[in-house]
Amino acid sequence: MNNKNKACYSLLAAAITLAFSLPAAAEIVLYDKNDTTFSTDGYFNTFYVNSDVDRPGEQFDRDQSRVKMGFLPNYIGFNFGKQVDDIKLGGRSSFWVTINDSDTNGTATAIDVRQFYGTASGSEWGEVLFGKDFGLFARSNILLDEMLTGYGQVSDTLGLVDGGGVSFGNIGSGYPYPFPTSQITYRSPLMGGLRIAAGIMDPVDTTDDASSALDKAYQEAPRFETEITYQFEVGGAQIYSWVNGMQQSSDNTDDSVEDVDSTGVGYGVQAKMGNLSLTASGFQAEGINPFFTNNAGEAQLREVDSEGYLLQGSYRIGKNRVALSYGKTEDDGNGLGSAADYETRGIALFHDINDNLKLVAELNQFEIEGQDSDALDEETRTFAIGATLSF
Repeated sequence: MNNKNKACYSLLAAAITLAFSLPAAAEIVLYDKNDTTFSTDGYFNTFYVNSDVDRPGEQFDRDQSRVKMGFLPNYIGFNFGKQVDDIKLGGRSSFWVTINDSDTNGTATAIDVRQFYGTASGSEWGEVLFGKDFGLFARSNILLDEMLTGYGQVSDTLGLVDGGGVSFGNIGSGYPYPFPTSQITYRSPLMGGLRIAAGIMDPVDTTDDASSALDKAYQEAPRFETEITYQFEVGGAQIYSWVNGMQQSSDNTDDSVEDVDSTGVGYGVQAKMGNLSLTASGFQAEGINPFFTNNAGEAQLREVDSEGYLLQGSYRIGKNRVALSYGKTEDDGNGLGSAADYETRGIALFHDINDNLKLVAELNQFEIEGQDSDALDEETRTFAIGATLSF
């Protein structure tokens, strides 16, 4: 992996946030009058982290300590709602902040807008969302990650150990990240536990030829994404299941540059039985970056395959929740340009001080195994301990 690509992934880590409206303890209502509401919610977290890096050649081997945010960065969100006749109008904006400093950025903390959308909904016909929000492909895979408020993997190959942004959690070792994008999405009402979402997303160039400045990638149609969820109860267990997917075709004005047809499907199930929670999810994709669904970083994509899965379990004992996680992604070469397997193993303890404040301790092991060469091989062990505060 060259320094340019490494820098791209490091910068992407600074931008990546899982702004899925992390369940807050209780939003704060700022205004509620004349069928109009305005509220705010937020999330804060900081971890002490120590990573033991082992890569070929020994020039990268080191123990690195950091004080930084975890998989979810800090954010503040604002929500709007207004009832007009039979239509419920709504909107959300969320602003995500990296607290991490470095040798180069000083205290220039970044603010990133990951959600800025409006909605119109009705109880009988569903909801239409228009604006910027997270995609549908791989959405539930990441939203229901048991380690979402933990730390996760920090690959040195991807520039995450010393990077100024978040860790990657299980991104790239279980699922790709459903990057926020401009979209128009319809969601059906809940129909006996079943809900269908479908949307058109702003497409992304995937056919650019790096050797030429005379061609232009283009898309005749937008990217299409969908997700179907079904929740039900059986034998005292609460079951949430899903399947999601995406499709996009990208052409090029240079006939010698091959078109890229990108397709992907994600799936999973989560079962909650008393204090026990079990989650299994996976994805299969072709012509898609295994790290980012919108090909952030502009990797040279081809119609090659990637697939992955994530297995997790957690158990709550009083104010404590213990979570175990194992994830793996096998990529034929769209991520780093060379075929490789990525694995993450983790165990975490979440302790509730109260409904708002939680303490977190986590051990994580991340591995890359190159299929064509051992130059990509990496094993990084990370210990993280920190606190999260939500409202």
